[in-house]
Amino acid sequence: MRLLIIDGQSGRLGAQIIEGLRKVGLSQPHTIVAVGTNALATSAMINAGADQGATGENPVAVQCRCADVIVGPIGITLADAMLGEVTPLMAASVGRSAAQRILLPSDRCATLVVGVQPMTRKQLVDAAVERILQTVSAAEGRTSPNP
Repeated sequence: MRLLIIDGQSGRLGAQIIEGLRKVGLSQPHTIVAVGTNALATSAMINAGADQGATGENPVAVQCRCADVIVGPIGITLADAMLGEVTPLMAASVGRSAAQRILLPSDRCATLVVGVQPMTRKQLVDAAVERILQTVSAAEGRTSPNP
């Protein structure tokens, strides 16, 4: 399974998700690809344990086509979000992808998601890691042969 983590600005959210996945033992055959909207974000995610990393608009577009799961702040779906770091092509690539999307709300952007309960950053990261593990387990159940 190919997990695509997209983040911008400092990349700390993406790095925390990757650290959480590594802490619970997610490894091969699963691949964690980190794509930052800037070099600082990519570096943070690679240092957190991503298998591969790239920076910028084209890597987001290319990796969204081959990802099984896309994870990141909700802003990756909104053109011009994250202080303008998310381009229209990036947002469209995330939206058009056939991948399962796991999006984390943020109180730092001007978009409010109604019905979402306030959570700390740690709670959001823990919930995202749990959801990713559920998604991976479900996919493994579909692809593994019956005994």
